[in-house]
Amino acid sequence: MEAEKWGRRIRAFRKLKGYTQEGFARNLGVSVSILGEVERGNRVPDESFIEDAAEVLKVTVEELTPKKDL
Repeated sequence: MEAEKWGRRIRAFRKLKGYTQEGFARNLGVSVSILGEVERGNRVPDESFIEDAAEVLKVTVEELTPKKDL
C-alpha cells in the first residue's frame, strides 16, 4: 500500500513537470525499470531516491510525500 502511494505521487509530479520516464530516470541516475517499479508500486523508494526525485522535480520532500489517510 505504501509503495503504491509513493508511486502515484512520483508519477503525478513527473508528468506535471513534463518529464518522460526516460528523461526523469536519467536525471535521477537510475534505470527506467527501477523508476517503473517505483511508479507501479512494486518498490518502495528509499530516502535518497525520494530526496533526489524532489530535487529534480523542484519540489520539497514534504510536497512529494503521500498524505496520510485519516
